[in-house]
Amino acid sequence: MEPLAKIFGSAARLRLLRLFVFNQNSGFTLAQLSERTKLAADTVRHELADLTAAGLVRKKGSRAAARYQVNPRFEHLAALDTFIRESTSVRPKDILAAIKRAGSIRLVVLSGLFTGMIEPQIDLLIAGDHLEERVLATAVRGLEAELGREIRYASFPTADFRYRRGVYDRLLRDVFDYPHRILLDKIGL
Repeated sequence: MEPLAKIFGSAARLRLLRLFVFNQNSGFTLAQLSERTKLAADTVRHELADLTAAGLVRKKGSRAAARYQVNPRFEHLAALDTFIRESTSVRPKDILAAIKRAGSIRLVVLSGLFTGMIEPQIDLLIAGDHLEERVLATAVRGLEAELGREIRYASFPTADFRYRRGVYDRLLRDVFDYPHRILLDKIGL
């Protein structure tokens, strides 16, 4: 169990906290919360009861139409926001382990939210051979559940990546011209 999960009581509560902190202006239904955090609906319901009782989350509507959102008047919201944002990260080996089942991965580059830059178009760039997009999308959704925020990613066959790099593709320039971190490079950048 992650150290923060021990502090906050459970990994489920930590996932919900991250989701709410990173999406403070959004309201979520129980089904959306369950889907985004990859948790069972009963677990989400139990943790929501505690977060609502603490005053961090407020409920709007009733029954199936109920939406849950961060209470902007929660007295410790700013401190919690700072703590969660500064302590939330995914280890590089976890990212590589999650996406390696998608095919023969040759290049993995982190940018955007992984480097503290919110403006770039993508957060994760992947190049490889025989990539299975469905498996890759599932792996990224799993990472999103851990992080509590959406990950914008792009994947290319190795030949397509080399071509795009050769013609100075704008998407690739947005990644490589700004702060980025190369996790895996079997192409030879």
